[in-house]
Amino acid sequence: MESLEQVVESINEFIWSSGIPVGDQTIPFIVIALLGVGFFLTLRLGFVQVRRLGHGLAVATGRYDDPDDPGDVSHFQALSTALSATVGIGNIGGVAIALHWGGPGALFWMWITALLGMATKFSEVTLAQKYRTTEGGDVAGGPMYYIEKGLGPAWKPLAVFFAVALGLTAFFTGNGVQANTVADTMDATFGVPAWITGLVAAAIVGGVVLGGIKRIGKVTSILAPAMAGLYVTGALIILAMNVGEIGPALSLVVSEAFNPTAGVAGTGVGAILVTAMWGVKRGLFSNEAGQGSAPIAHAAARTDEPVSEGVVALLEPFIDTILICTMTAMVIIITGVWKDFTPTELSVGQGDMTYVEVKADGSFTPLDDTPETVTVTEGKSVGPAVAWHDAPIAVLYVDAEQTTPFTGTVDPQGNKAVAADGTEYDTLYGDAAESGAPLTMLAFRRGLGPIGDFGHHIVLLCVVLFGVSTAISWSYYGDRCANYVLGPKAVGPYRAVFVLMHFMGAVLPLSVAWTLGDMLMGVVILPNLIALVLLSPKLVELTRDYFERQPWKQ
Repeated sequence: MESLEQVVESINEFIWSSGIPVGDQTIPFIVIALLGVGFFLTLRLGFVQVRRLGHGLAVATGRYDDPDDPGDVSHFQALSTALSATVGIGNIGGVAIALHWGGPGALFWMWITALLGMATKFSEVTLAQKYRTTEGGDVAGGPMYYIEKGLGPAWKPLAVFFAVALGLTAFFTGNGVQANTVADTMDATFGVPAWITGLVAAAIVGGVVLGGIKRIGKVTSILAPAMAGLYVTGALIILAMNVGEIGPALSLVVSEAFNPTAGVAGTGVGAILVTAMWGVKRGLFSNEAGQGSAPIAHAAARTDEPVSEGVVALLEPFIDTILICTMTAMVIIITGVWKDFTPTELSVGQGDMTYVEVKADGSFTPLDDTPETVTVTEGKSVGPAVAWHDAPIAVLYVDAEQTTPFTGTVDPQGNKAVAADGTEYDTLYGDAAESGAPLTMLAFRRGLGPIGDFGHHIVLLCVVLFGVSTAISWSYYGDRCANYVLGPKAVGPYRAVFVLMHFMGAVLPLSVAWTLGDMLMGVVILPNLIALVLLSPKLVELTRDYFERQPWKQ
């Protein structure tokens, strides 16, 4: 497992760190490309995400639906399927991770990513509708189709590369990470072993995905609004109870965006690019703009007007990031849990235990290699420090009551700690920083505490339902890729492997699952962005024609 982690970390580091040096930081090329294309499309389309937001809402409600239009699902079902893949773990766990490493300022960069992403999402979906095809009675569309059909047969190798990359991305970003977060939350709350959660969740996912897009559309059109409604209601209650803190929290977000003190596990004061990077990465993971996944779901919508589905799609980053992610971040910031250290059971050498180098000024950086041993005296690390979610543990104890400090050595390779008297421990205790979904659970529990001890259960329920529904939607994205590359006979086997990977994702360590997701996400972005730029003249033509004709009035 350690060798896998090292390989994944190395590739991910290359994808997200290779770029233009600015001072002692680097702006990755992938981030420049993502934001640059979003800005380019925003200008090219005349700020379509602002000017046509209202029309998108009208189309999404079904006001202009025609059951005789070509396609498999309604506008609302297509939006629900796509939202089920985007509104989910990224809103619960992803925002918490961004704040943990990047601090409150990361939210600001999530906003920027979402605003530009609305234009990107509009463009992806409009093109997916324009160049979709019907195969075996089912509609198929997405970047692989508009790359090949829009740019010409000579570009098919790029289309195939995209389809293969997205098919693999579906295994992790849209599947493994979801299962991992569900399993992590169930373990943290009820002590349920990850393999049990993985088996149950995989069975549920398998039961739905075998029915294809029509069954997926029916399930997600019910689940997505219900889940989002429950989660948003809980967040709004907390914000209403702390209405006076909203202004200062928003002010903190803006100030930290440009002059950050960094997150609990951040790299220190002034690391603006670190803060921005976490905001952009988690913003992209949450709303998926530019990734090319959502257009596959939207391509199945019943319409003969490509732009009509494009305006529906631009709602996704707005709902997902600007509304729901902001609510999550506000709850975490207002309750103060993002910088809290709470009593935690620490599995030695496993799970979320990491190791950092603490510098003389008190700042710290994660170690690239796991140390052979860590010396601990009276609970305090000497040299490399034992950390949890990359935030160092001040004092390690041998008991849950934290009365007896640990003295001895921590052996990460053997997954044990050996005390000076020879006693071996596989578990230590200490005050640790939470991250991911458990951090959001802590925020909801504290925020709703004055009216009852149930806030964490709201997040738990939403994590489970979001995780399962996201995986269900991503299975469709993946099987469309398999169908494009290998034909209809590949769909069944792909779905079977997808269900298996859901189980595997549940038992992987949190850091590995998220890093795999980030790595594959970075790989799949570039082919899609190239196509969007090259096909932008067609986008302008389609958009101008649609709004000049105003077919919804006919």
